[in-house]
Amino acid sequence: MKAQGNKMIGFLQGEIVFSDGQESILRTVQGIGYQIHCHWIVPEGSKAAVFVSHIIREGHEALFAFKSLRDKKFFELLITLPSIGPKAAYSLIGALGVEQIVRAAKSDDKTTLRKAPGIGNKGAGQLVLDLPNKADKVMMYSSRTIRPMHSDVMSLDQINYDENEMSEEIENINHSPILEETMLACKELGFKEEQILPLAQTLLLEHSVSRPEQLVHLVLKQL
Repeated sequence: MKAQGNKMIGFLQGEIVFSDGQESILRTVQGIGYQIHCHWIVPEGSKAAVFVSHIIREGHEALFAFKSLRDKKFFELLITLPSIGPKAAYSLIGALGVEQIVRAAKSDDKTTLRKAPGIGNKGAGQLVLDLPNKADKVMMYSSRTIRPMHSDVMSLDQINYDENEMSEEIENINHSPILEETMLACKELGFKEEQILPLAQTLLLEHSVSRPEQLVHLVLKQL
């Protein structure tokens, strides 16, 4: 993935052709497929629009997707702090959200900050030390999700079930092959059914999951 003419990518819209809760591939109308870090599952085949942070470091490029301009700007602030790399910063935002991160940093709550994968004692301490004095400027940016440029393009959190679809989903969820395969996989990993089943059922309702491995990934993130 190369930035055309050395231009940084800040926004993408198009069709989602793959999504697993860690990465998504978004195909633009020009037919270019962008592989982006995306910490929520997007229904494959759906139209989507995202803010993007385009990171170029040591010859490697990566794209990180965000639902709002504030999330994007906050991520770009985090990676300026010592000991906080792009993957750790993105994991932190995905695990806690911007507002909880700021509250934890301002209240010296390192325990909460360490809940995110990739954030250890050093990183949590750096956040407590540096973030309170810098976060306010970023919090001024809009937290609203991006407005699609075309009526048939949805922002990523606008993709929801209507009431009839939700009722049907609830009725059928316990017979879902995805749920059954997820339960088998989690049992093989040593988890008990009573520990996994309620969580897996909830995640199936909240996310557009199309494959068992997607649901397994979501379940393990919550444990």
